[in-house]
Amino acid sequence: MRGEHEERRVDVRRSSSRHETRIDWLHGRHSFDTGIDPLGHDTHHGLLLVNNHDTIAPQTGFDTHPHRNMEIVTWVLDGSLVHHDSEGHRGLVYPDLAQRMTAGAGIWHSERNDQAGTSEPVELVQMWIVPDEAEVTPGYEQLELSRHDLEGKLAVLASGMPKHRHDTAIRLQNRYAALHVARLQPGRSVVTPDAPFVHLYLPRGRVDLEGAGILGVGDTARLTDAGELRITAAVPSEVLIWEMHSSVGKDLRVV
Repeated sequence: MRGEHEERRVDVRRSSSRHETRIDWLHGRHSFDTGIDPLGHDTHHGLLLVNNHDTIAPQTGFDTHPHRNMEIVTWVLDGSLVHHDSEGHRGLVYPDLAQRMTAGAGIWHSERNDQAGTSEPVELVQMWIVPDEAEVTPGYEQLELSRHDLEGKLAVLASGMPKHRHDTAIRLQNRYAALHVARLQPGRSVVTPDAPFVHLYLPRGRVDLEGAGILGVGDTARLTDAGELRITAAVPSEVLIWEMHSSVGKDLRVV
């Protein structure tokens, strides 16, 4: 949990500073250390442990592998991703569709860019937060949003917070966290939630963050007790914003 007197901070991290994975089928850009750095100095912000911007080549992907006690949210930017898991869930994830997998007491899944006829890469952002209760029953949820829901305002993409009970697309197993998304035309703006921890990621476009300046594609801003800050688009842009009212300890292990 957060301390009683967190210092107000606006910490901008540029895309060029991210950890990267480059192999023949995957280009991964990691906003946090996910095991690459053995010293593990940069492991999370608030409740968010993973913010990966991945590009997966056609007819390839992540083969079946396990997770435990993690809430995993996937947001596809281009293309489509085929999901299979050990609980019998099957899903095709594509732009404007929110997907959440609760790993809970243990789940195996695969994520592949191998839909029949696919010849283009899939580009996505995958985000992991810790649940507020361990060893729950694994689960899966997905819901398509209308483009109207995303234009010019903060849409609640995923949340476990009681205040979002009636206006969230998919539910999280954490009552202290919510993920918002907005698509902004030039000159349009939204305001960040007032929360102890906020993580802003820009997968597309260019925006002006109040008090911090211009953010470009792949840049992040980690806000701590920063209050409400205005985000204004300079070009057509998309922003992903985590609102978090708690944090995790430094000794948490990503699984």
